Amino acid sequence: MEKVKEYENGLRLVVKPMSGMFTVSMGVIVNTGSVNETAENNGISHYIEHMLFKGTKKRTSFEISDAIDSLGSQINAYTAKENTCFYVKSTRENFAASAEILSDIFFHSVFDDEESAREKGVILEEIHMCEDTPEDLCLDILAEAYFGKTGLGRTILGTAENVEKFTKADIRAYMERYYVPSNIVVSVAGNIAFEEAERICDEYFAANFSTAAAKPENFAHEETFSGNACKVKDIEQAHIGLCMPSYRLGSKMTAAVRILNTVFGGGMSSRLFQIIREKYGLAYSVYSYVSQYAHLGTFEIYAGVNPDKRDMALDCIFAEIERLKAGGITEAEFNRGKEQVRASFLMAQESTAGQMLLYGKQLLMLGELFDIEKKLAELDSCRMEDVNAAVAENFRTDKLAAATVGKSKRKLKLFAAK
Repeated sequence: MEKVKEYENGLRLVVKPMSGMFTVSMGVIVNTGSVNETAENNGISHYIEHMLFKGTKKRTSFEISDAIDSLGSQINAYTAKENTCFYVKSTRENFAASAEILSDIFFHSVFDDEESAREKGVILEEIHMCEDTPEDLCLDILAEAYFGKTGLGRTILGTAENVEKFTKADIRAYMERYYVPSNIVVSVAGNIAFEEAERICDEYFAANFSTAAAKPENFAHEETFSGNACKVKDIEQAHIGLCMPSYRLGSKMTAAVRILNTVFGGGMSSRLFQIIREKYGLAYSVYSYVSQYAHLGTFEIYAGVNPDKRDMALDCIFAEIERLKAGGITEAEFNRGKEQVRASFLMAQESTAGQMLLYGKQLLMLGELFDIEKKLAELDSCRMEDVNAAVAENFRTDKLAAATVGKSKRKLKLFAAK
């Protein structure tokens, strides 16, 4: 049975026992990311994520990797717009030892100057890699076109200039503000009882915080912009990105918009895939997706096309938007989309790492225990009328932002809803 424990210092633990599994996953999820940064420190959340693996008071960078590999475990981390997560996945018998290593990097990293200089070089290459990955670059500048140069519009990697100047003092100041127990959830999922997970969390995490500082105020982004960005690069394809408003995290319309996304551009049977790729052969990669944040959401569309066919592809995308707005989805599309969403929910139940993230982020961002039965009930109760209502609320072309990357200096030709 899933359980939550809140400690006196504000730290929260959530445990999802999965008795049929051979593994256990643990994540330490911090409620901060690029959304909380400024122009001056953009990229510091990601920089900290890297630096926590570069040596502690008792382990070098190599010894961290060697200790994890000796256990047959996996350790990693990610930085997102609104949260940063450090996690391990291990066999049942090596979970406690793996959790101790995770605790060591989280609490006892030394941020050595020599290691820092090397890791800055690694991060700069990651930034260069993004510049050389036009799909990622297109979606980054699309975020800026929609949200502006603040909050959710900032890149996770930050700028090369910022990364080069970050100091140990910058890390300490940022962590003292955001890496406080009331701003953190420890999530455990897998073949483990709550009592054992609690004991490990008590010893390695709850007892190691030196402060019970108040939870920091997190960024609330309400303003959006209908920007139209263009990045010129000497590459073979033209990359198109479109962004429109959608529902925030925890919205009652989440099931409806997930079905809508599946129908419109979420799979091989979707309208976008069938029209853009199968009918006209304009793109190898074309899709849509929904991003849900604490205060708002976005519905985004991407396609990578032949530069000579960029305008044709864009016209086809807009035509599909208008066709969907005019006629709604069909009953067959609704039933197929609902079944796809249901299957993805159920398949996600089979991953300890996936469940760790699901339960941890639900508690961190919404303050509630994830309930699969409730989610399935919401999906079951979703009607075709709800999905068609989501069409009108998501495909707001008067609120559209766009981005393109390619050889052309010409921005995308857009239109506003009549």
